[in-house]
Amino acid sequence: MKNIFIYIILLWSGFAFSQNEQLAQYYYDKGDFEKAKISYEELLNSAPSNTQYFLRTVDCYQQLQQFALAEKMIQDRYSKYKQGVFLVELGYNFQLQKNDAKAKNFYDQAIEKIKTNANDVYGIGNSFEKKVLLEYALKAYQTAMQVQPNYNFNFQIGMLYGQLGKTDQMIDLLLTESYNNPQNANLIQTQLSRFMNGETDNTAFKDAMRKALILKTQKDQDVFWNHYLSWFYVQQKEFGKAFIQEKAIYKREPESLSSIVNLSQFALNEDDTETAAEILNFILLNTKDLDLLVQTNYYLMQIKIDKAQEKEYPIIDAELQQLLTSYEITPFTLSLQLIQAHFKAFNLKKPEEGIAIVKRALELNLNDYQKADAKMELGDILLLQEKFNQALIYYSQIQLDLKNDVMSHEASLKAAKTSYYKTDFEWALKQFKELKSANTQLIANDALEYFLLINDNTVADSTQTALKQFAKGDFLLYQNKKQKAITQFQSILKTYKGQEIEAVTMLRLGKIYESLKDYTSALSQYQQIIDHHSDGIYVDEALFFSAEIHNDELKDIEKAKPLYEKVIFNHQDSIYFVDARKKYRELRGDKNL
Repeated sequence: MKNIFIYIILLWSGFAFSQNEQLAQYYYDKGDFEKAKISYEELLNSAPSNTQYFLRTVDCYQQLQQFALAEKMIQDRYSKYKQGVFLVELGYNFQLQKNDAKAKNFYDQAIEKIKTNANDVYGIGNSFEKKVLLEYALKAYQTAMQVQPNYNFNFQIGMLYGQLGKTDQMIDLLLTESYNNPQNANLIQTQLSRFMNGETDNTAFKDAMRKALILKTQKDQDVFWNHYLSWFYVQQKEFGKAFIQEKAIYKREPESLSSIVNLSQFALNEDDTETAAEILNFILLNTKDLDLLVQTNYYLMQIKIDKAQEKEYPIIDAELQQLLTSYEITPFTLSLQLIQAHFKAFNLKKPEEGIAIVKRALELNLNDYQKADAKMELGDILLLQEKFNQALIYYSQIQLDLKNDVMSHEASLKAAKTSYYKTDFEWALKQFKELKSANTQLIANDALEYFLLINDNTVADSTQTALKQFAKGDFLLYQNKKQKAITQFQSILKTYKGQEIEAVTMLRLGKIYESLKDYTSALSQYQQIIDHHSDGIYVDEALFFSAEIHNDELKDIEKAKPLYEKVIFNHQDSIYFVDARKKYRELRGDKNL
């Protein structure tokens, strides 16, 4: 019992101590430094050796301009521990009082301390950095490396050069450090990427990086620099230039295509299908690996299908059949089988043939993920046929078989959309609400869009009459019946003019016209949202999509710029904010072409 009693007391003491620390932090964050000071003094009395409590107490004194108390406290600490970091603290305390001479004296003493004991650099350098005394931090690390040549602070020095605006010195040092210590290359690339994609105008930095890397590849034939230059071009989404570097690497090291395969995925993810197709065709010519051949052909066929006009469908149909004849019907060719099924159902309007292909695939010896892929495709085709309940069965099976997996979330989203298409809005709303917090951002964004659509239009019209008509239009889009969808959405605009459903209907029409390359009609729809629904939730999309058309399709930069600008300044919470800012900077001349 005695031991239990002691344990309870210790547990309660620990809890109380934790509570006091949280309270001190709360006051500090709130800016109530008088109360924070009292709390941190109590904590420091309980744990005198705790450096964090000590520094926070000093900080509170300084915030309250009680500099004499702070000085005495720091001086006592220095006398006791003789650590150089407290010399920095003393100097900073005088700097806050505008006494630069005394501040410099203590800062110089800290540097001298490193000359005596190089290990002091860790505390001193870090303290200088935290106080944004960058020149002193730089001097601290350089001094330590002079005293102990085996010490390596090149990364810290390089980052300080960057913060001080010494771009060329930063790049040269960090690139050299990457080469000499390849184990640090990933860390260095992460930091360089931050500088390239930062908030400020980074044109000069990217230009200097490009020049430095090109010079490295010219002076040194080591493929290390080709890899680095390829990485740089990928950061800039210049995949064609990255591919040139990867081909040069492959000629000298033909053992693996993995980097080139990865590059093709980067290009596909950024919708640079032209470069992706070029890379994929290169892979086909340079591999005999069955899995890679099948995967590569799958992506090439997907690119062809996405770009094809209806008159090209018979050729694509024949190509798919030829590929499956060559590689045979096995679990290894599942991706080709499923793309053939999808093409039959959605493009050739032969859903029964598509279903037959998928059911044949399900008879193969598939793993759980392959089964899920096949069931997902089967659900999609059944949904196309308006067999809602049968589609839901297959989506539900995936959810049960792969709980908490990304594919399970995707199946959940498709199940929610199926409920929406069949106008079971109450159930769909519950599902979309849950999916708003999905780990996958695309699924979460999609779920949020439909949640707002159903919720807003239910509040505006409890009978959901307009929403039912809108869901019918969305289902026609799913069935790839674009002209019928246009007619449906136009009918909604006439029938429900001025109502809640109007803005999102215009948005849908705009996207359909875009897909048909009717940019004049698309811009007209978006402009109506901008003019008549400027306080709604779709105006940021209308602005961004309009800017994209002017920029990418019509090449009218002067019209694109103000539209991007409105997204940046008026819609900071938009999911298109980051892209709008990037595109605006490019048009403004911040990008090196």
